[in-house]
Amino acid sequence: MALFQCDFYSDTLRVSASMNVVLPQKKEAIGLTGRAWEDKYPVLYLLHGLSDDHTTWIRKTSIERYATDKGVAVVMPDVGRSFYADMKRGYSYWTFVTEELPQLARSFFPLSDRREDNFVAGLSMGGYGAFKIGLSQPDKYAAAASLSGALDIASKEDDPWGLFLPLEAENIFGSAQEVRGGENDLFHLAERLARYEGPKTKLFQCCGTEDFLYEDNRRFLAHATKLGLDVTYEEEPGTHEWGYWDAKIQRVLDWLPLDRE
Repeated sequence: MALFQCDFYSDTLRVSASMNVVLPQKKEAIGLTGRAWEDKYPVLYLLHGLSDDHTTWIRKTSIERYATDKGVAVVMPDVGRSFYADMKRGYSYWTFVTEELPQLARSFFPLSDRREDNFVAGLSMGGYGAFKIGLSQPDKYAAAASLSGALDIASKEDDPWGLFLPLEAENIFGSAQEVRGGENDLFHLAERLARYEGPKTKLFQCCGTEDFLYEDNRRFLAHATKLGLDVTYEEEPGTHEWGYWDAKIQRVLDWLPLDRE
């Protein structure tokens, strides 16, 4: 694999932005074999959590090594603490991630634009972002994975997670009443996907049973299952930490429909 640190100007954000990109390289070395396609690469957009940035997946897991075996490109953008939203008062990170970023990444690197080759995953805030993208854009993404995702934003009127800075949630989403039934409400987006008549995004969801987001994940699972969505769910003992995510991202890569034969 080849690892790129990519810094560029974003017309959407009107500021410099960054992403890390891992590209397949057909190579055999000590303890490492690579798989590369002859045409454009399938791509996993891998999203970071609230306290992280575009470098954290590389620094705290072995994602580069895991992706090598699969021959999948990995794009890891930086979105700050935006919750992958077009913020009420702030930057338009949703537009950046869903529109500008894929176009720029494909212009810089040989990445496939086929729905069957595009996937998105993330942890915590990034798990929310991954499901938001997968539920909203089934025409562009074949699969979406949430690892310990913050999936029930609409019910958090008083920030019981204790994650946000003063006024931060309001600046991102507005009031909880504005979230419910809107573009930032995953429960609403799941209902809309259930009505979608084309191929639906397949979902992978996991959460540790000791994670503070566990009950939120169970509520979303019950909702998605009732709607008849294609959800693969896994739970086991675990908390909100990188050892768990390092293990589960391997499971996500095994689950992705990457075969082209």
